[in-house]
Amino acid sequence: MSPTTPARLWLVRHAQPVVAAGTCYGALDVPADAAATQVAARRLAQALPKRSIARHSTLQRCELLALATQALRTDLTIDPDDRLREMDFGAWEGRAWDSIGQSAIDAWTADFARHRPGGGDNLAGLLARVAAALHDARQQVRGGTDVVWFTHAGVARCVAWLLAHGEGCMPRADEWPVPAPAWGEWEIHHLE
Repeated sequence: MSPTTPARLWLVRHAQPVVAAGTCYGALDVPADAAATQVAARRLAQALPKRSIARHSTLQRCELLALATQALRTDLTIDPDDRLREMDFGAWEGRAWDSIGQSAIDAWTADFARHRPGGGDNLAGLLARVAAALHDARQQVRGGTDVVWFTHAGVARCVAWLLAHGEGCMPRADEWPVPAPAWGEWEIHHLE
């Protein structure tokens, strides 16, 4: 990548997690499907440019994909970054979504950005930590180096929101979710 080419942020979503369908998981540290992780790592290793800076969520479903990719691309240095973790749903973690109760879901959607579902994180906090990581990524790209994040759909959605709306604008429930990469896929954004 030449210095005149805009630096990019690669948002890589982990492979499909090994968890029952309909389960609420965010900070719940569930593994990803091992075979799908290897397939995603092979595809990504071929696509990534040289001299990329990589960070991964500290949850194992992202770390495993980062390590599998690094095993194929020894030039890739990766570091953990807690800011790339998925939203924590507190007491809802590991429960079936349909067992949480409509009144609890309604309370969340009524104050979507500030309510703490299950007593965990709120979207405003997730947006703030992703904005801080995004700011740091922009500082790291001097000289045209790409940044790679091995992360989650929630973080990818926050990046898309922040790039489209800035830090001061909080989404309503009817504006969310914004699109995110499929499991084991990625999307690329310009950082500059």
